[in-house]
Amino acid sequence: MAFDGLVMAAVAQELADLLIGGRLEKIQQPSANEIILVIHTRARGKLRLLLSANAQDARIHVTFGSFVNPLAPPIFCMVLRKHLEGGRVRSVEQVGLERVLKIAVDSRDELGRPAEKILICEVMGKHSNVLLVDPDSNTIVDGIHRYSHSVSRYREVLPNRPYLPPPAQGKIDPRQLTEDAFKSLLLQSNLDSPVASTLLQKIAGLGPQTCRELVARTGLPVDYALEHCGDYELTKLWEQLKWICTLLNESTFEPTLLLDRRGLPLDFAAINLSYLPASKRETASISTILDQYYSQITQVRLLESERQSLAQIVRKEVSRLRKKRNLHRESLENAERADKYRIYGELLTANLYQIEQGPEAVVENFYHPAAEKMVIQMDSSLTPSQNAQAFFKKYLKAKHTRDAVISHLEQAESELTYLEAVENAVLQAEDLESLAEIRSELEEQAYLKPRVLQGRGRTKKEQVRPEPLSFISSEGFSILVGKNNKQNDYLTLKLAADQDIWLHTKDIPGSHVIIRSSQSEGVSEQTLLEAATLAAWFSKARQSGKVPVDYTLRRHVRKPRGAKPGMVIYDHQQTLMVSPTEELVEQLVSKT
Repeated sequence: MAFDGLVMAAVAQELADLLIGGRLEKIQQPSANEIILVIHTRARGKLRLLLSANAQDARIHVTFGSFVNPLAPPIFCMVLRKHLEGGRVRSVEQVGLERVLKIAVDSRDELGRPAEKILICEVMGKHSNVLLVDPDSNTIVDGIHRYSHSVSRYREVLPNRPYLPPPAQGKIDPRQLTEDAFKSLLLQSNLDSPVASTLLQKIAGLGPQTCRELVARTGLPVDYALEHCGDYELTKLWEQLKWICTLLNESTFEPTLLLDRRGLPLDFAAINLSYLPASKRETASISTILDQYYSQITQVRLLESERQSLAQIVRKEVSRLRKKRNLHRESLENAERADKYRIYGELLTANLYQIEQGPEAVVENFYHPAAEKMVIQMDSSLTPSQNAQAFFKKYLKAKHTRDAVISHLEQAESELTYLEAVENAVLQAEDLESLAEIRSELEEQAYLKPRVLQGRGRTKKEQVRPEPLSFISSEGFSILVGKNNKQNDYLTLKLAADQDIWLHTKDIPGSHVIIRSSQSEGVSEQTLLEAATLAAWFSKARQSGKVPVDYTLRRHVRKPRGAKPGMVIYDHQQTLMVSPTEELVEQLVSKT
């Protein structure tokens, strides 16, 4: 993704057509890096213009999304309201082919006199900014990001300081080049570099993807080296650059959004990136393309951020439980070895008549097949009888310890199985709603503190209705899949009927799967295999070659008293071995 000069040119042309003459009715600042201008236009009514100085997602375009504003507007927002609200957009201009856009606004000052202000949006990665400038004195009124010379030697962004544009990059506007000048420019460059990299370094307005597209349109590989270019290849490149110049001069851009097979955004550009593979290509206005791309990519980032947050919490608990389990196992091994104390006590008791008080006793071990002699170390301060009783006490203590350790070990194993299932659900969640259900579950199980409503001191109860995944088998049977433990409980214990078929990976964390069927005899092996494949796919064994999947009637599935969400026991099961494949899952999805 690159918001390059060509994209900015398309934005400038579109905003000029839409906004010139429009009245600024409202100004908002929903976040530290974003400004929303609500502009009333004659042709399109109210439009919302987004100006973002976010280091990762800096941009400017008309937006159709909704934003939550803070209760108290930030200082920069109040400055913009003071100088711009009620004003009219006089012009929208791009600075050369740079990623800098100037919006001139005719407004009035405190005394009601006409006053022009310029709002400048600089899309420069981590140096991105939105500034309000007084054109008469060329001074900065304010900026969304303020900084002094201690941060930047080149310029200061502070009120009443002179406005300096971002430093020039030394690139040439392609509209100012001739064919000979273009060829000479390339041949004077580093011949070892790829052609696309050379275009990026020398030609203004072109981002990395645009440069690769130009190379691909000449019929050359996108990584083609400049040293292999002759006059023929250079001429082809010049023809493509002339095409870009035509787009700029005639404003005939081709805004394109590339999507993958899941409908998630891959890339965007002001031209069609034909060299990149994509499952879907959408063309629309540049603002629509940008708004769709950034809104979806923001959701993807939020999803990944929430996923990592929950995964970190669960993994921390899993690590704690594994250590606890290992300690219990070690204690159990020690307790199991304590059976020797019972043997010592019994051998001493059986041989009291011939043992004298001292540091050790040599007795015949009647537990050994050959009745070998055994040396038992004793406490010489105690009589043989007292030593025997001491050994029996050690044995009873160890036995009680073993019983307690077994109980604790079973609890740790059960909790570990539960958390591994939660971790699998977190990693496979595909939307924020599913993660919200998992977070709610972790709060209910006391692994997370409940969220608190701001200013009210009450916990926030998230009411999320379980919505299991739905599939249709090749034979028309409905197959339901739980996406997390709460959905598993809802699906198995409330939604499924007794005669439905229940499936789950054998001894592997995963989803509950239900085949809706009033008569189990009516479900063929094909449907069973498809449902078992879904159970394997939505489990921790997704990447395995062969996965065992148990299936039984729903009436044979029970939830033990006090068991955690998603934890059940079952019987009368049979087992299938399946290979989880994404192709089958997609085929079943396409039939829903």
